[in-house]
This record gives sequence, C-alpha cells and structure tokens, in this order.
Amino acid sequence: MEKARWGVLSTAKIGVEKVIPAIQASRLGRVAAIASRDLAKARAAASELGIDQAYGSYEDLLADPNIEFIYNPLPNDQHVEMTLAAARAGKHVLCEKPIGLTAEDAARLSEIPDGIRVMEAFMVRFHPQWLRCREILRSGKIGQPKAIQVAFSYFNDDPQNIRNKPETGGGALMDIGCYAIVAGRFFFEAEPERVVGMIDKDPNFATDRLTSGLLDFGEGRQLAFTVSTQTVPYQRVQILGTQGRLEIEIPFNAPQGASSRLFLYDGSVLDGSDAELETIPEADQYAEQADAFVDAVKNGREAPSGIEDAVVNMRIIDAIFQSVESGSWQEP
Repeated sequence: MEKARWGVLSTAKIGVEKVIPAIQASRLGRVAAIASRDLAKARAAASELGIDQAYGSYEDLLADPNIEFIYNPLPNDQHVEMTLAAARAGKHVLCEKPIGLTAEDAARLSEIPDGIRVMEAFMVRFHPQWLRCREILRSGKIGQPKAIQVAFSYFNDDPQNIRNKPETGGGALMDIGCYAIVAGRFFFEAEPERVVGMIDKDPNFATDRLTSGLLDFGEGRQLAFTVSTQTVPYQRVQILGTQGRLEIEIPFNAPQGASSRLFLYDGSVLDGSDAELETIPEADQYAEQADAFVDAVKNGREAPSGIEDAVVNMRIIDAIFQSVESGSWQEP
C-alpha cells in the first residue's frame, strides 16, 4: 500500500525534532510537504528532513491535492482555526494538544465536513508502556486502582517562548497539565465528576507556572497532579491500588526509539526493594500515533481520540481554572 502523504504546518520545534522524523520512519506514512510563513525556513527544514515540497504559506500547502493528512503543531491559539481550514480543504488533521483555548473554542471543530477525521495529538496513549500499564490494571494485579499521582515539570523562563504567553494559550496547565488529566482518564477509564485546582502565576508573564489539581473520579478514585514550567525537570506517574503500586519511570517524554521501564511494587517493604522491573521494548510513540491515525482513516473508523474526547479534556481544564477563581469544586 502506498504510504499516506502528510503535510506539516510550520517548522515548530516539536515537529522538526520529534514528529516529522517519526512519520518519516513510520510504517504507513511519509511527510511530503512542509509550510512556513518564511519560505527559507520551510526549504531548510525540507532539505534537512527529506521532505519533497516546501511552501511559503499554510494556504498553499492546504491547496496541494497530493496531501491527505495534516499535522498542526502551531501555537495553541491557532489550533482550531487552522484545523478547520485544513478539514475544509479535505485533509484529515492530527492537531497538537491542547486542541483549543477553551472547550467552547474546541467545540467549533464540530463544523468539520463529513468524512474528515481530526485527532488530538496525545502520543502517550499509543506508547506500549501506557498500553501495558492499562493491561496490568485491568488484570487486577495491583487490586483496585484508587489513586493516581502525576508530577511533570521543566524550567523555562524565556519571555519570548510561547509557553510563557497567555494570549497564545501558554502556562503549565495548558502545556503539560493536559497530560496529567489524560493519564487519569486513560488509566481509570472514566471521567472526573468534579475538580479543584491551585495556581501560582508568574508576575511578569501572567501564566500559571505552578499548578496542582485534584480530580474526583467517583468510587473512591482520585487523580492528584502537580505541573510546573519553572521547577526542576521531572516526570512520574504513580498508580496506587489496593494491593500494589505501578510506576511509569518516564511517562510523557519516553526516549524516542528506545526502551522504557515500568516498576511494579507489592508494598511489602517501604524502601522500594520489592520492585518488579518490566522493560518495554524500544518504541517511538510519535510514529505509533501517526500510524494509528492513518490506519483508522484508511479503514473507515473514527479517530482513536477524536473531537469529542478532546472537548471533554478541555472542559476539565476549564473547570480547573474556574475552581481557582471560585475557590471551590467545579463540575467539568
């Protein structure tokens, strides 16, 4: 089967360094075109990454009849508008997270034409380590999962970086808190009934630089997370069950094309010496994500995490922001 032809909107770092190389190495697709508002940048990226065609505008790329799929890694405030433009041009779209600025913004994607698929790019859902974790949870090996604890942080105080600009949808909750929310939804296989949050804002950027949330999934299940754009780089997912504990060592930025590790604890000791190590064979979560999307489209199935799922995630983010303002629990 001929590989699906992808076009990429912009020379964003995540695309150039992570997603494009993954698609080029994937089983079902290849990047055939890239666009930038600066044609020289598009040409340089195309030359470096083995892409046939470079465009000096997004509109020119969307008009290319040879392109079937679009990857949209533009700033958050351009996600919905450019995804809609691509969909109206007849392209299926993999859009970076978060899919919009608010749930209301994301809901505009209901306007996409029939037969066009849109998927939010939470690549972690396709990594074998996440799939294996869910398999372990379903097996009952740690009993009933009751608490999920997520930590995710990095340090970035660059005033020019889009993650530090509120007008483009910057801040810790939007950039990485969305992953913590997805972890709770994915591993509990449920939706939260209510949420509450706490935020510390950068006095200069006006974006949240340290955010914590507590999500009540009902039946005694809780997700607690802390994310930050201005603390030491770190990430972990801990899942506590009634009979054991499961830990994902590098849950979100798993080494691309390398193995990863899970740790299973029975709780018999407190120093961690009861750890049972499981090594997950090398994988590229970005390539797995691209292939899953192409496979779904080519076989007439809905996207694995489509618009409805993306809107739900945005509702939860909105509710956390609302809880900070109200000082009380909010229902998503």
